[in-house]
Amino acid sequence: MAETRERRTDTPKFSLDMPRTARSRRMPRLAPDPDAFGRFAERFARYMGTPQFLVYMTLFCVLWLGWNTIAPESLQFDPKSLNYTLLTLILSLQASYAAPLILLAQNRQDDRDRVQIEQDRGRNERNLADTEYLTRELAALRVALREVATRDYVRAEMRSLLEDIIEAQHEFSSDDDSADGEKTPEKVKEKIRDKRDRQRGPRTQQIPKVQKNRADADRREPGA
Repeated sequence: MAETRERRTDTPKFSLDMPRTARSRRMPRLAPDPDAFGRFAERFARYMGTPQFLVYMTLFCVLWLGWNTIAPESLQFDPKSLNYTLLTLILSLQASYAAPLILLAQNRQDDRDRVQIEQDRGRNERNLADTEYLTRELAALRVALREVATRDYVRAEMRSLLEDIIEAQHEFSSDDDSADGEKTPEKVKEKIRDKRDRQRGPRTQQIPKVQKNRADADRREPGA
């Protein structure tokens, strides 16, 4: 008893403030290349989804069952009496390896899709920013073009000036004289300006008069 107590006291006690030493591994740690293994899994899963694999698998099963059914019993390696136990084990082993490989290939495809979605989101955000910038620029250009004289506006102004010049020539060449017996350019300009103002007068100036006439008519109707 005393010896066991001494052994217990000699052994160090581990506590939370003391780091734990790493244990030595008896088996080496396997660290395969994930990219190479993932590419192999994708090729395997892609091949299992092809018609060739289904045809080859069907032919293999048919030949296996036919040989172990029709051939003599001395040549049969998986007899029918044992319910084709070896074929069942082979197919089970194939399914047990195929499922993890397919899941691994699917996980890699999900990772690629996630990266593609993030890239598409970033590209869409950049396109949206570019579209908003172009929209603002177009709006600024539209506002700036409102103050710029267009070709039709210049043509209309030139046409109106030409009409004013022709009308001034007619005024000077007519037989009507002014009150003092002379035709002055100032009077001709005033006359042409008044005529232009009457022709180009805004239509909104007549609206109050029309509304006033309507109000007078409404007042007269009850009395009438």
